[in-house]
Amino acid sequence: MPTDTLTPAPPRPEAAPRRTRTASLHRKKTMGNAMIMAFLVVASLVMAAPFLWMALSAVRDPSELAKVPMPLIPREWRWENFSDALSQAPFAIYARNSFILALSTALLNVVFASACGYSLAKLTFRLSNWVFGWMVACIMIPFYATVIPVFLIARHMPLFGGNSLLGQGGTGWIDTWWALIVPGAVSPFMVFLFRQFYVSTPTELIEAARIDGVSELGIYARIITPLIKPGLLTVALLSFEQGWNNFLWPLLVTTSENLRVIQVGISSFRDEASTDWHLLMAGTTMAAVPMIILFLIFQRYFVQGFASSGIK
Repeated sequence: MPTDTLTPAPPRPEAAPRRTRTASLHRKKTMGNAMIMAFLVVASLVMAAPFLWMALSAVRDPSELAKVPMPLIPREWRWENFSDALSQAPFAIYARNSFILALSTALLNVVFASACGYSLAKLTFRLSNWVFGWMVACIMIPFYATVIPVFLIARHMPLFGGNSLLGQGGTGWIDTWWALIVPGAVSPFMVFLFRQFYVSTPTELIEAARIDGVSELGIYARIITPLIKPGLLTVALLSFEQGWNNFLWPLLVTTSENLRVIQVGISSFRDEASTDWHLLMAGTTMAAVPMIILFLIFQRYFVQGFASSGIK
């Protein structure tokens, strides 16, 4: 009895070219990802090279630093360079002063810049756009263009440091914590960042809170600000880094060692005749470690804060 045999249907003419195109696109995508990865690796090495050189120089022998060409990897690892640096300069005082300056800068910027940013983003008043434009214009003015006027203001601050009511006869805020902290209490860039964070928050919550009788301060502090926690951490970290790494301003307004910050204290290893490069690099490495640790801890919030602020 004859049986019917099922014969497979012939493949469609376009099936093979479609598979070929898919494989070709997959290969192109893989090659593109590999090229991007290679570029990122090279860029990362280039950016990390100065830090690696600093860390390796911190544990080199002084005689090795004078060799030309200098070997890439230290032949002798001198970990005692760090203890020598700590013994030759009062790094405990420098670190304490830098921490106080950085923490004060972070706290003051979070409080005052957030209030200003909230006002520019959520409060309607005349000239608000002009005020915001002025803040953006202030960001574009370099610090070196304003350092002399700010120094003169600190120098002639009335009724401080023996000055008269007209700011004459004394030293004003020079060599005081006022001069270190107050000029960096509010940064235009931090105001701009906070304004961007607050713009993304829902205005409906503010209107509902006003109907319920919540004060404007309560709306700002208890309702809207908790919604931008990544922004708070971002501004706090940036402000802390700005205060910790501040060099020029503390160098200008402080003269006593009790107010010297760590970035200025590191320069004590340099003089007109010579430079102790191994101690200088050891001190610089110790000064950079706290900020690296802070960034590694809060990097997720840092990136999230910049992404939510609309800055690309």
